[in-house]
Amino acid sequence: MNAGMYKKDLSPLGLFIENGKEKNSLNRKKDAYGNFYMQPNGVFVITNDQKGIVCKTEDFQNQNVKYATQSGPMLLIEGGINSKFRKPSENINIRNGVGILPNGNVLFAMSKEKINLYNFADFFKSRGCKNALYLDGFVSKTYLPKKDYGQLGGNFGVIIGEIK
Repeated sequence: MNAGMYKKDLSPLGLFIENGKEKNSLNRKKDAYGNFYMQPNGVFVITNDQKGIVCKTEDFQNQNVKYATQSGPMLLIEGGINSKFRKPSENINIRNGVGILPNGNVLFAMSKEKINLYNFADFFKSRGCKNALYLDGFVSKTYLPKKDYGQLGGNFGVIIGEIK
């Protein structure tokens, strides 16, 4: 699935670390337009010991990081839905995101239908996530044939894939 927002040249809009190497630096800009800049935004990390972490950008520490992508906004912060979201919002779109389950497993989700940010955040909360991060919107696609997701095509700057 796509895993964060990117610029027109398909480079990451924020932090991107691949195999321990920083390819793009942390974006601390707060006064720009778009979901990425809705505060707080955050970072999804896979540590060198395979632990998943979702944290606010301001709490990110580049230690023991194997992979990381920055995006925004945070959906859940310490178990609470981002205060910028409104339940009756009509700002609906296809959305994808990532959260950390109570057992430490990583939960990736993509809506099958258009949804607002509040309800998308509530999905992660209902699964027991304490922190969750919005990854992207209308261009979101997932390729997961075993779950009948075979979405192909499009240009993406950052993707997440599972390999075995």
